[in-house]
Amino acid sequence: MSLRPLWIAGRFLSRLPFPDPGPVEPKETGRSVPWYPVIGLLIGLLVALVAAGLAGLGVAADVAAALALMVWVWATGAIHLDGLADSADAWIGGLGDRERTLAIMKDPTSGPAAVTTLVLVLLAKWAGLKTLIAAGAPWLVLVVPLLGRAQLPLLLLTTPYARAQGMAGDQSRQLPRSTARSAVVLAAIAALLLAGWPGLALAAGALAVFVLGRRAMLRRIAGFTGDTAGALVELTETLLILLCVVLL
Repeated sequence: MSLRPLWIAGRFLSRLPFPDPGPVEPKETGRSVPWYPVIGLLIGLLVALVAAGLAGLGVAADVAAALALMVWVWATGAIHLDGLADSADAWIGGLGDRERTLAIMKDPTSGPAAVTTLVLVLLAKWAGLKTLIAAGAPWLVLVVPLLGRAQLPLLLLTTPYARAQGMAGDQSRQLPRSTARSAVVLAAIAALLLAGWPGLALAAGALAVFVLGRRAMLRRIAGFTGDTAGALVELTETLLILLCVVLL
């Protein structure tokens, strides 16, 4: 089995040291999508190791959480935070209009809605990490990026692309659908195996965010974009890390 789709997924979704796959054909971007949950698992493992390691060294929980969050953002290259920011501006400034919403998402500048949303999401993640570290349960965060990135193949499987062209459109058209479905199911099973019964609750929470997020996308722009896909990942992670705290 060629690991080239994994390298493509890793280079696209993270800053982790995956081998450079070189030039990538559109069909290869679709084949990389089923590997997205694996990238999420690796990011979660890195964040959990940093959080647990700092706690083991006696670093205060709030400082350890801040450093773990920095590693989390670095590991993703802030790619999904960028999508969340663009989507927040577009949803507020789009005034319910599809074309205006899509146009605002292409604007590289960030308005008050974007900044406010990013601050709130990062604050929520930091608070969740701090609580998990203080409770001696930093390993629960392992499941959060895994389920967050499992949303992406599920979104491509069930939702049309909203633009005429774009990388996410290539991924959707070239997606190996049976493999993508298996990846989503395996991600849910992995959450259960890694976290026990809380993993089941986290998977259910991720599904709830997906249903609500997909409905909002269909109503506003009749599909998804790369930005709204990124927003879905970030909103899922935010809910799940707070849900981890509730499940302690």
